[in-house]
Amino acid sequence: MKFVTFDGGRGPRAGVRLEDGRLLCLRTAADRAGEGADLSSLQALIAGGEAALAVARGLAARAADFPEAVVDAERVRLLAPIPRPARNPFCVGLNYVDHVAEGARVRLADTQLPEVPTFFTKATNTVIGPDVEVRLDTRVTKRLDYEIELAVVIGKGGRDIPAAQAMDHVFGYTIANDVSARDLQRRHQQWFKGKSLDTTLPMGPWIVTADEIADYRDLALLLTVNGETRQSATAAQMIFDIPTIIEYLSAGLTLEPGDIICTGTPSGVGYAMDPPQLLKDGDVMVCAIDGIGTLTNTVREV
Repeated sequence: MKFVTFDGGRGPRAGVRLEDGRLLCLRTAADRAGEGADLSSLQALIAGGEAALAVARGLAARAADFPEAVVDAERVRLLAPIPRPARNPFCVGLNYVDHVAEGARVRLADTQLPEVPTFFTKATNTVIGPDVEVRLDTRVTKRLDYEIELAVVIGKGGRDIPAAQAMDHVFGYTIANDVSARDLQRRHQQWFKGKSLDTTLPMGPWIVTADEIADYRDLALLLTVNGETRQSATAAQMIFDIPTIIEYLSAGLTLEPGDIICTGTPSGVGYAMDPPQLLKDGDVMVCAIDGIGTLTNTVREV
């Protein structure tokens, strides 16, 4: 299933993308069907576990019974699937060999692969949805860059989750673009500030449930800027796979339903190109991941 958050003029609504491309408003359908599950948001649906997911599946199967809950996608605006996460999205840095190598080349250093995942977070106000502009404030940064990533959405929470059970905790997947201010990363000697400027985590266009993806490692990631291919890889090229990431992240740290984990970016980032190709006003970034969809955002200088 593809779960969306959309706004048709009455505020954010959780929905399901139907096979014909239209959207089913889950709250309206649940009200009409007399269902008591909280489907007011994707965060609530995910927190409701298997019971809430089963209700949503049943409503989608009966969408024809709720015509007043079905809307044309062209008449609404898609938001990020979880527009305001309850917690900072977690991110993994340095998780593709070629990306580690290109960074080392720029620094004139030897390539050293990480022995354990490198974690950081992005502030919640970074999250934006499809077709929303990414701010480029040149008073703050002059080296804005892109990073396509496969993002994991946690369904069942837990702590000290072993890798062998980690995939049982995955609700689904979406696309993320970890837009980064490279100069701020370097100046502040850590990643949080350079990764947490407003509008620098485009996500979407929806969450695809885990059962729809036979093997996430087969997913192909592609990012273009103004139609030019910059990044192209498969998730199989990750240094640390998703079960390993979840095991390390959850060690002593409770993961909660709706938590977002961005799993790292492949090579091809702008700062490592020769010459560097950093983002500028009007640049159109298109992120595509097989089995999920595409996510488009334009850079706008402010």
